Amino acid sequence: MYIEAVPNRNSPPAILLRESYREAGKVKKRTLLNLSDWPPALVAGMRALLKGGTVLAPGQAPFELRRAWPHGHVAAVLGTLRGLAVDRLLAAERPGTLVRAMIVARLLEPASKLATAKVLSSSTAGHSLAPVLGLGEVDENELYAALDWLVERQPAIEAVLANEHLKGGTLVLYDVSSSYLEGRHCELAGYGHSRDDKPHKLQIVYGLLCAADGCPVAIEVFDGNTADPKTLTAQIAKIKERFALDHVVLVGDRGMITQARIDQELRPGKLDWITALRAPQIRGLVDSGALQLSLFDERDMAAISAPDFPGERLIVCRNPDLAAERARKRDALLAATEHDLALITAAVGRAKRPLRGTQSITRRVTIAIERRHMAKHFDIDIADDRFTFTRKTVAIAAEAALDGLYVIRTPVPAASLDDAGVVTAYKSLSRVERAFRALKTTDLEIRPLYHRRGPRVRAHVFLCMLAYHVEWHLRARLAPLLYEDHDRATAQAQRPSPVAKAPRSPAARTKDVCGQTADGLRVHSLHSLFADLATFTRNEVTTPAAPERRLTIYPKLTPIQHKTFDLLAIDPVRTQ
Repeated sequence: MYIEAVPNRNSPPAILLRESYREAGKVKKRTLLNLSDWPPALVAGMRALLKGGTVLAPGQAPFELRRAWPHGHVAAVLGTLRGLAVDRLLAAERPGTLVRAMIVARLLEPASKLATAKVLSSSTAGHSLAPVLGLGEVDENELYAALDWLVERQPAIEAVLANEHLKGGTLVLYDVSSSYLEGRHCELAGYGHSRDDKPHKLQIVYGLLCAADGCPVAIEVFDGNTADPKTLTAQIAKIKERFALDHVVLVGDRGMITQARIDQELRPGKLDWITALRAPQIRGLVDSGALQLSLFDERDMAAISAPDFPGERLIVCRNPDLAAERARKRDALLAATEHDLALITAAVGRAKRPLRGTQSITRRVTIAIERRHMAKHFDIDIADDRFTFTRKTVAIAAEAALDGLYVIRTPVPAASLDDAGVVTAYKSLSRVERAFRALKTTDLEIRPLYHRRGPRVRAHVFLCMLAYHVEWHLRARLAPLLYEDHDRATAQAQRPSPVAKAPRSPAARTKDVCGQTADGLRVHSLHSLFADLATFTRNEVTTPAAPERRLTIYPKLTPIQHKTFDLLAIDPVRTQ
């Protein structure tokens, strides 16, 4: 049976319920019922019923929404991870899937392993990652076991990343940071220089290797009391043995690549380096006459040589903006220290209850001058009933003469890397510092660490590095939508000198001022873009015809979501 609308000249069409049948080899039809008087909704219901559908009761919805998960941000991060080399090293079995889930969760919602287990469990999932990966129920013990599985594969994963991002003769950026731990039982924990301003807490030290563009390649965890230069030995062995790179230029700051490390490890290992001189070494160059400050009357960069650094090039740079800032800061600290010392002078000279005693006066003076580290700039005279101070004007002037001056040292010949390239390479260390900011602050929250066992701490740190590896690729691809400079080539072309501050390109400045992209879309930070993508949901619905069967449907993409997935070359519906 079927319903047919038969034209009726100038009258409304006749709505007929008909039946087809075969007679003498011919197909014929006959009318069973005239439905012309039926309401259109009832006719539509009958038509759907005849086609195998279900007629809904009045007020009954055609679909029932059973569950809605935020999905767009999961699709963006997971889809990006799927396209990277690291994903191919994570096996399809349960531990590899859990590691994938923890990498994505660390980017979207960094939390403890207990909280992450709740987010990844199907019954308590906070987003679509659990159903997309088919995780089922997850507990924290499974995540700990997955961390143990991951740390065993760290050397192999780092080797693949190095093979992809590092080549022979390339620059390798290296820097060190630290993070504090909770508890006292981890064998890696120790007291050392705290970069988190928590000197009373135990900590770990970790060194990060990055490619020249800032892409993280490898990370190593050390005892919390390890000095920065001491970490270099493990990195040299990793570069030479595990990564098998024939020639590498290691870029590190002056506190990392010291003269002792150069003599004992870098030169014997046949590695080149780019680093900077310390302030006393620069002062020595000036005093010996090897460095003439008059060189910078009309330029900001010059190459020199010195007998104390045989076989090396010294590229001397002077940044006037940095010089002005250092002078301003010094003057402010001197003025503040003088104010505190003047209060002590007044206390010693007052008529009523004056400050007396060499020890008492010395104690207060020490607090005043050490608070801002200004002891080297003052001459102090203390007696039982007297206190005077004066500025060391000659020493202050000598220090001011070196404001904004820094010297980069390298044995790399000019034919391989010119002076501007050496300066640019050294300033690329800011990309490693950016990685540490992402690891330690609101992006990935590597700290605080609650793990009690050393291998678990190493696994946690490595997991955070892998999450930043994915974030680095996300930022690179989504730069047109973010407050990132997506036209760095134009910006570099406008830069008068590698010593000068890196400018923003015109396109980036327009985004900063207008808050809109060239397409008229709103500019985002990475996390606000994740929040926007999260409104693209994965919805599970049922129908009255088959209430036991769940269907998955997705809404229409907004313009910003459509642009995001175009830049990532990801289909959010097919991300599995």
